[in-house]
Amino acid sequence: MTPPTSQDWHPYSWQQHPAVQQPTYPDATRLADALERLSHLPPLVTSWEVESLRAQFAQAEDGKRFVLQGGDCAESFADCRSDIIANRLKVLLQMSLVLVHGLRGPVTRVGRFAGQYAKPRSADSETRNGQTLPAYRGDIVNAPDFTEAARLPDPERLIEAHARSAMTLNFTRGLIDGGFADLHHPEYWDLDWVGHSLLAADYQKRVDAIGDSLRFMETLAGNALHEFSRVDFFSSHEALLLAYEAAQTRQVPRKSGWYNLSTHFPWIGMRTAALDGAHVEYCRGIRNPVGVKIGPSIDVDWLLGLCRRLNPDNEPGKLVLIHRMGASKIAEHLPRLIDAVQQGGHRVLWLCDPMHGNTQSTSTGVKTRRFDDILAEVHLSFDLHRAQGSHLGGVHLELTGEDVTECLGGARDLTETDLARAYRSQVDPRLNYEQALELALEIVSRQRRSAS
Repeated sequence: MTPPTSQDWHPYSWQQHPAVQQPTYPDATRLADALERLSHLPPLVTSWEVESLRAQFAQAEDGKRFVLQGGDCAESFADCRSDIIANRLKVLLQMSLVLVHGLRGPVTRVGRFAGQYAKPRSADSETRNGQTLPAYRGDIVNAPDFTEAARLPDPERLIEAHARSAMTLNFTRGLIDGGFADLHHPEYWDLDWVGHSLLAADYQKRVDAIGDSLRFMETLAGNALHEFSRVDFFSSHEALLLAYEAAQTRQVPRKSGWYNLSTHFPWIGMRTAALDGAHVEYCRGIRNPVGVKIGPSIDVDWLLGLCRRLNPDNEPGKLVLIHRMGASKIAEHLPRLIDAVQQGGHRVLWLCDPMHGNTQSTSTGVKTRRFDDILAEVHLSFDLHRAQGSHLGGVHLELTGEDVTECLGGARDLTETDLARAYRSQVDPRLNYEQALELALEIVSRQRRSAS
């Protein structure tokens, strides 16, 4: 399985470094066979798409565009359905429409899907009623049912994850190429259940304003503006399962370097961001833009080490720092990190993940997040970056286009009692459609007030 080594890096050099959050497969031969087959399957994305995203991230670094990254905390194979994929795309398109109109600039849309099948775990095993089984690590590894057969890591799931990712990307591209994302027809994006949304009127005003603007520009131009009939859309997932990532890391003709062609934008989670760890070693060698989650526990030396290791040539659009502090901690920790990166002269794109630092449990032990905390962290992120002479280039959200009740608050003021109605996430709580759209509207409203 291991290709010839180079003096510095190759897709399997991570095997010489400590690798955490990796499952233990009971049959090494079956694993090797699955990875060999995976390495010969067609890539899911192309190198020129990756380069296009890097160029857009470079613009976002300079404040010339905004990045909206969002999707499920963890995809499931069962949710690879046309309606769920379309609804997920709809909510991101509607949020981006609000942001484009309100922030007066282009938006890069990055979905947390088509590969987000693995999840880090706080423990390798789980015990219930005296029985201990391997932890559920996402559908790419095992199944959530608490049985010995379901929790056994299965290498065939690697092939299934590739297939489900391919189907998701194929349908997404088909929708976009077919005019689903046409700004002339945002009514295509309506969700069936949102007719009574408290935010519908505000959103409709923005839709009408964009329609009027498009018609005015087309009148001046004398023909249709076809560049508004489709949008770029990119995929992302956490680069957690390194054998899966390495098997889809390729060289391409007439370009130097290696590309992870399972996704446009892989990121490293906080649990796997050790400087000498296998995940940093793997990600430092690929040409894709790479993200790193950073929290309040990270120190300046660690952060600067990540900058040097993951972007040694200080290339624009290459390194994305995704801070996830929590509304109560961000003011204490983020300024020193921004200052250190600035003093070190490192080029980075800053994104705010307002979800993970604000997770809490209800009185009955249900994991949730409060919309007010999520919104507060986003607002504080803009303010703190502005105060430091820096620039917040986007947000990283866990959301869904489904009518779930997993996060508290928002326009409908969801309470703990409401959570029982439609709590469907197997891992982390997500913003539902209304809450996600409300967040976009609030971002625009706050930024316009700050600019005036």
